[in-house]
Amino acid sequence: MSSYTVFARKYRPKIFADVLGQEHITRTLRNAIEQKRIAHAYIFVGPRGTGKTSTARIFAKALNCSGGPKADFDPEEEVCREIAEGRSLDVIEFDAASHTGVEKVRDIILDRVNYVPANARYKIYLVDEVHMLSTGSFNALLKTLEEPPPHVKFLFATTDVQKVPTTILSRCQRFDLKRIATATIAKHLLFIAKNEGFSLEASAAEAVARGAEGGLRDAESMLDQLVAFCGDAITEADVLNVFGFTSAQTVTTLCETIISADASAALATIHEQAEAGKDLARLMSELITHLRNLLVLKADPNGLGDEWMPEAVATMREQSERVTMEKVLDLIEQFAGAEGRMKWAVNKKMHFEVAAIRAIQILQSATLTEVLDTLTALRGGQAPPAISQPMKPAAARAESRPTAASPQPAAPTSRVAEPEPAPISKPRTIETPKVAELPPAPAPKAAAKPEPAPAAAPVSDAAFWQALVEAVRRDRKLISAWLEAGALIRVDAGTVQIGFPPDQAFSKELIEQDHLGFLAAAASAILGRSVKLALELRDGIVAKPIAQPPPEAPIDPMAAFKNDSLIRKALEIFRAEVQPI
Repeated sequence: MSSYTVFARKYRPKIFADVLGQEHITRTLRNAIEQKRIAHAYIFVGPRGTGKTSTARIFAKALNCSGGPKADFDPEEEVCREIAEGRSLDVIEFDAASHTGVEKVRDIILDRVNYVPANARYKIYLVDEVHMLSTGSFNALLKTLEEPPPHVKFLFATTDVQKVPTTILSRCQRFDLKRIATATIAKHLLFIAKNEGFSLEASAAEAVARGAEGGLRDAESMLDQLVAFCGDAITEADVLNVFGFTSAQTVTTLCETIISADASAALATIHEQAEAGKDLARLMSELITHLRNLLVLKADPNGLGDEWMPEAVATMREQSERVTMEKVLDLIEQFAGAEGRMKWAVNKKMHFEVAAIRAIQILQSATLTEVLDTLTALRGGQAPPAISQPMKPAAARAESRPTAASPQPAAPTSRVAEPEPAPISKPRTIETPKVAELPPAPAPKAAAKPEPAPAAAPVSDAAFWQALVEAVRRDRKLISAWLEAGALIRVDAGTVQIGFPPDQAFSKELIEQDHLGFLAAAASAILGRSVKLALELRDGIVAKPIAQPPPEAPIDPMAAFKNDSLIRKALEIFRAEVQPI
């Protein structure tokens, strides 16, 4: 009766093509063999279970196979089987954790390194966890490692390369193995299940792959344990119960409740996971990973590659389209801080709940850019951008569901004290105020965008630049200092080119981030034709100051600010009031 072989050993890669997720390494090794550019020492670095030792063994087979070295060898020939089973006299494999002393290194390597191989082309020393060697062992190995006999090759593997002296690293070719993608591990687990004749749900394979955190060996070991527990049919629920993982759907749902400002549902989800005995710290980590994926999709729609299953990526993409990149960054920062506090907290659930509520408040708070855009839209008689609806309690959410005759729910109170009821304080629950409900801007006020100049009167570059600066000072004063840090380079038929000195790169980036469209519209209005803005950093740019208009008679700034019709409408939209500081 043959003994049982665990999946991690049974499905260990035998040739380069079997190595998963490390194509950048296997290709380099194959090319080195085919081009006969084989170094004398290699070190394989990476997390556990990513294939360091397996890749080193495959490389040893390629060097010592019949007719070798060759990249495409037969793994079933006798010399390759000896290497795979650890029986080869010419491939000496040992664990540095068990042979740390200099005496062991001298006995195993230094005293025998000059002897030629018994049967193969090379004598190969494969040292696993090489960082465990003592300082004396490393020092004793230095000279031999730098100038070994031509028949000797060294293959090292380590999970902690920081502990390996730089004098050793400088004598080796270094290969960094990366964590294996979740989708790649899940597909491999489904292959094992099909080959072994048991049923494994795709969602269960993905849950195991996520729990393995990029380590294929860990995933195969967990699959072994699941087969022993569940038998011939493994479901996602089995994976969650055995290992205490949180389902991907739960993480997605929790993120959805936060994006939707549903505080009650978010707290209920956290409570359910805590009552089920789930690790809340792990749930927090997975939520941060989920938000990171949303951020990647915002920056690059194809940025996730094959890290996740296509169905999961589709859900993440839908969520990412409903929140800005700035807000996602704020959420990640909020939950990362809470994760640090949870490590030392007794009541982890409380910290998680507080972080979730604060995250919802972050999503519902208006940024300074949103306030400026709203004011600019109101000044120009346009519909202001949608303002996020404040967080509602469960009862208010139930009342706000569309019914035949259900009234609109009252808006929650602002965090600052509101004045006595006034015409501008009437609450509303719609996300975008209607333009028809707002009084028209006073006639003396200047329009947000300058009227187009007549085509018959072309504008000189100097006059255009002064008009543009004055328009920005009038309509969006916050960014005027950033614009005036640069200078006009030229104006052509379709482009206005503005340059900034290298020390004003920050001003250029701030304008490009949120205000490029406004400036292009203002420039088009001044020139009387549609143009685009091109900003660049250039040496030799000197900003020329534009004279400020003469000061007006002194007035009470607080009174003027409060009485401005646009400020009053902004206070109504954001449900706030002006208070002195």
